[in-house]
Formats: sequence, C-alpha cells, structure tokens
Amino acid sequence: MNQLNYHHLYYFWRVAKIGHLTQCAEKLHIAQSALSAQIKQLEEEIGQPLFLRNNRKLTLTDTGYQVLRYAEAIFNLGNQLLNEIKQGIGSSNKIIRIGAVATLSRNFQENFIRPIFEDPEVRLVLESASLNELLERLKLHHLDLILSNKPIATDHEAHWRCRLIAKQSVSLIGPPRRSKKAFNFPEDCHNLHLLLPGITSDIRSQFDVLCESLNFRPEHYSEVDDMAMLRLLARDKTGVVLVPEVVVQDELQQKTLEKYCTLPNVSENFYAISLNKAFPSDIFNKLLGDN
Repeated sequence: MNQLNYHHLYYFWRVAKIGHLTQCAEKLHIAQSALSAQIKQLEEEIGQPLFLRNNRKLTLTDTGYQVLRYAEAIFNLGNQLLNEIKQGIGSSNKIIRIGAVATLSRNFQENFIRPIFEDPEVRLVLESASLNELLERLKLHHLDLILSNKPIATDHEAHWRCRLIAKQSVSLIGPPRRSKKAFNFPEDCHNLHLLLPGITSDIRSQFDVLCESLNFRPEHYSEVDDMAMLRLLARDKTGVVLVPEVVVQDELQQKTLEKYCTLPNVSENFYAISLNKAFPSDIFNKLLGDN
C-alpha cells in the first residue's frame, strides 16, 4: 500500500462508530452501495477484511479494531486542529473548556480553576454534566479537561488519561457543639441525624466499610448524592454531614459549622481526565502541574 486513502478511512470510521451501514449512509447523505464500495476499497488497500458481515449486522475483525484505533487518533487530532484554529493558535484569544461532574464539590472546582483567572488572556468555559456525557464531549475535543471524583481506566483507543490531582480526608461536620469534649465516632453518632452521600459515592462505600468494621449501623440518616445540596443542608443545620472539608470550607472558616471528627480510611479522590493532546496549552500544563 503506497498511500492510505483517508477518504475511505473516514467512511470506515463512521461506519465502525455507528455499527450499521444503512444508518451511517443516511447520516452521511450518500447511497448505501457507494458507502459499501468505499469500505471494500479500503479493505483491498489494507489486504484484510475489516468487518464480519452477518445479514445486516457488522462486527469488527481483529484488524478492524486495530484500524479503528488509528482512525480514532487521526480524526480526533483533526478535530483538535480545527478547534485550535478557531480559538486562534498563538493568539491572545485562548480558551480552555473544562467539564465537571455534576455532583463534584463547587468549592473544589473554584479552587482548581483559580489560576486561570490570573491570565487575562484566557477565557474559561465550564460545563457540568454526568461523567459519561462529559467523556463523549472530551472524545470529540469539545472539552480539554474533565474534573471527576471517580477514576476511569486509561483508554488507549479513546486516547485519554486519568490523573489523581488531589486527595482529601472526609469528616463529620455540623453545627457548633456546646460540649467541648472530643467527639468519639461512632459512639456519639447515635442521636444524630446523619446526611450521607448516595450509595453510588466512593465516600459512602468507604463509610459503610468503616461502619461495618466497627459494628455500627446508623439509624437516623438521609442520603443526598449532590455535594452542593449537602453543603446547603449543613448550612441550614438540618443534620451532620459526611463530606470533605473543602465542601464547607467557608462555613468552617466563619465558624458557622464545626468539624466533629475526621474519619479514618475515608477520603475523596479528585481526578483530571484529559486526552493525550499533541499540543497542550501552557494554562493546561499549569493546572495539572506539568512541566
């Protein structure tokens, strides 16, 4: 093969992503027969089949999966190029697009993005959504970075990285106590209304493991899967919340809330998920502490 036909590769990429020849042809506004011919030409160029055809269903061969990985890298890099040009490469019009998981602490987000505001030439676009929605936008280069409290596996096909950027202990925090005695966990929890993260939270899983090891079962508790709501409920003195201190950092500084105790073996990790970009920006490197 002297030279790869990228037009054929693009059609293969779209078909592989959609998984259906007819639907892909409709989206590309071309005849199904023409699309099928393009795929066959690519297979002839490569010298191996890319799909196993079973009636209308298409399944990638081992070679097909390998070609798809390269196609993902090629066309995602093309999307990156277009985005960089739209922003103005080397110009003063710098944009960084960050997606944050909807349940992530707002205080942590603010602390993380603060260095961006030190550069007046940088414009921030901050979005909030579920992790799956943000990953799709990252894959298309519509985001530069995702902030998450859940890790993902490094994906060589999607070409993204997941880095631990912070780890914070988790505490029980509530209204100021009258007693000056040290708070003992779990003995002093029996008469408290605990406000706990939802069962899908890593913090909650660690808390449940700790309680099990101490043979303690909370009786009066509520579950809230949003850190902003937990902070609001804590401020309104609805109960005692289980959160990283960063969530209520302002209230702790103002002494409207008090830390009762830090729980052993319970912490929240914060992750930065990004693509292996060919040309990361200076502000991007500054945020992540890269040289």
